[in-house]
Amino acid sequence: MLTIIAAASENNALGKDNQLVWHLPDDFKRFKSLTSGHFIVMGRKTFESFPKPLPNRTHVIITRQKDYKAPEGCLLASSLQEAIDLCPKEEEVFIIGGGEIYKQSIEIADKIDLTRVHTTINADTFFPEIDETKWKLVFEEFHSKDEKHEYDFTFLTYSRK
Repeated sequence: MLTIIAAASENNALGKDNQLVWHLPDDFKRFKSLTSGHFIVMGRKTFESFPKPLPNRTHVIITRQKDYKAPEGCLLASSLQEAIDLCPKEEEVFIIGGGEIYKQSIEIADKIDLTRVHTTINADTFFPEIDETKWKLVFEEFHSKDEKHEYDFTFLTYSRK
């Protein structure tokens, strides 16, 4: 199963200057619990935004740079399809960004786990529109802002119709 996982604002903003534009600890916890033990597929810039590879996950990095040197244990691919082909067919694989990889994968994914951050953000990277003729909302859980969370947010899960 191919699952897209992302956090995007009301205007589908993902980030600016290769960084997230909010800090939501409960979203990070959800991301960790869903992706731990799985393959995660991402573009090179998304990978490079991490301080180090994320523990307990197999990283598949998509890059067009022929001489790119990934850390030990990370896999390299030159396209989304090549990245998917490197992952076990019987396991859930997570697409974790960035914007261009989300655009390519939304047409072939089985599921979307989206954290909708209830604000509008100035950004340079955006999540693609979710076409509700192709996707069905199957889970929704609202969270109010608090001392650790600057914005209200909702966990949403969509499955392909």
